[in-house]
Amino acid sequence: MTVQIRVFAHLKTVLGAETLSADLSEGASVAELLGYLQEVYPELRRWRSSVRVAVNWEYVPADTALQEGDEVALIPPVSGG
Repeated sequence: MTVQIRVFAHLKTVLGAETLSADLSEGASVAELLGYLQEVYPELRRWRSSVRVAVNWEYVPADTALQEGDEVALIPPVSGG
């Protein structure tokens, strides 16, 4: 199955793009997707513990199963004033 990935803020630089796609096995979880991305983009490991994940615009836990065509957003912490 293919999922679309959107990244924000400094993660665009880490991954080299604002949008990506990933081919995963059916029923793969958010955690499996993150593991795959960390293999392909080792620098992502640095941000793993602070990145929030949303699937189809809803925050989800790592054990959430993904489905064909899902849009996964990787959202880093933001600070501002």
